[in-house]
Amino acid sequence: MRIGVVGAGAVGGAIAALLSRVGHEVEVTARGAHLAAIQEHGIILTGAWGDYRAQVDAAEELTRGVQLVIIATKAQDAPAAIRDNIAVLRGIPLVVIQNGLDAMANAKAASPRSDIVGGLATFASSYLSPGTITVTAAGPLYLGVTASDSDVPARYAARILAEALPTSTVANFAGAQWTKLIINMVNALPAITGLSVQEVLKDSGLKRILTRSMKECVRTALASHVHFETLQGLTHRRLRWFAAMPLWAAASLPALMARRMGATPNPGSTLQSIKRGQTTEIDYLNGAVVRAAQAIGRTAPVNAELVKLVHEVERTKAFLTPAEVARRVG
Repeated sequence: MRIGVVGAGAVGGAIAALLSRVGHEVEVTARGAHLAAIQEHGIILTGAWGDYRAQVDAAEELTRGVQLVIIATKAQDAPAAIRDNIAVLRGIPLVVIQNGLDAMANAKAASPRSDIVGGLATFASSYLSPGTITVTAAGPLYLGVTASDSDVPARYAARILAEALPTSTVANFAGAQWTKLIINMVNALPAITGLSVQEVLKDSGLKRILTRSMKECVRTALASHVHFETLQGLTHRRLRWFAAMPLWAAASLPALMARRMGATPNPGSTLQSIKRGQTTEIDYLNGAVVRAAQAIGRTAPVNAELVKLVHEVERTKAFLTPAEVARRVG
């Protein structure tokens, strides 16, 4: 099958390489030095799913017809990326693998004639040098659709992707998006400090701030009548308990998440963007919590401050010390 992957970064590049490894004909989009490296020697995949050099077609935009398209850009870049490739992907099923809560609605607005499938990647991967993707922790891919849509496109895409990596569908995809948003709360502090996720969680002050941001996220979701889908051991019941726990006890949850990441330093996707000089998707992560809280007349002050600090690092190119972060967040 001919498959297009729009955005061959940490997630898209890993999936493209895995699809190529099982025999699919894959074309990816990329830019700059990353594109040049892929055109020269393919995508070099290393890490948890083995080492492989994937020979894929690569260009700034998709050049030929495809039967399935995966959109794996950062959330803020997806609508423009879809419009740039609309001549090829119009009417083709789109699997939108992105963080946050708005990916499917934005994709539908950009390509209204396509079936839109949401995707959540729970594996951790890094793209820190052109043409090379490292999977630091294995994990499944979850697909789903909005509650009012048929799940046939999701099952079709899952059947194809399951040939390359663990993939399944979930009925409560909105709940899964919120659970993944809880997991993605680990991204802000590495981007602010320059530390890996594991290093952040070894610092007691930073771990408390992360725990507070996660509690705000869970409480906002519960107040919005969200039922969390089970992902990576996080269940609705466990997250309800977490929201009610005192801070010292609740800190055990991010500590558990850190153990599941393994020993390989995980920079988090937001820090990777900072290091590449790219705009981060923080407005679709912690910023999504802030907007969701505002929609129901609540506030999320810790998440709002973390968004502000990430944008400060984007602007100044200077990381903050853990002590400064603790002082600024309060």
